[in-house]
Amino acid sequence: MEATTKPETSGAAAALRRSGYRVTPQRLAVAKALAEAGRHLSAEQVMEAVGQALPGVSLPTVYASLEALENAGLVRRVASGRGPGLYDAGPAAHHHMVCRRCGSVVDLAADVALEPALARARRQGFDAEGAEVVVRGLCADCRAAASHRDTTLSA
Repeated sequence: MEATTKPETSGAAAALRRSGYRVTPQRLAVAKALAEAGRHLSAEQVMEAVGQALPGVSLPTVYASLEALENAGLVRRVASGRGPGLYDAGPAAHHHMVCRRCGSVVDLAADVALEPALARARRQGFDAEGAEVVVRGLCADCRAAASHRDTTLSA
């Protein structure tokens, strides 16, 4: 199988092996689907994306694959605060904006000093592996809709 591994999945295969996981077609398909999506996906959306390559893939298999990929450092689960968690195959060190109304999750490129929080957690005995900032509020679309609604109500 190694000779037929495509370049875009060879990194995922190596990361899975380093983390003690077997490399399966399902895990590679899930990793590829997330990497190619260019956005955050729910497990159900991942299942749709891999459905053509792997007909009959089940939602429990997708969740198990996402868990393995997360443990291997290839995927991060982002809690949207609404509905199911979303999965992100973006670069390791980045932050997120989460809309409290529609639940959208968008990457946020911001330089934030996280080391003080990690150091404090370690001093309290926590084995800190990383940290990220999640900015919550209203996305531009929901803010505009709320502003439009408020204008309409006051007229």
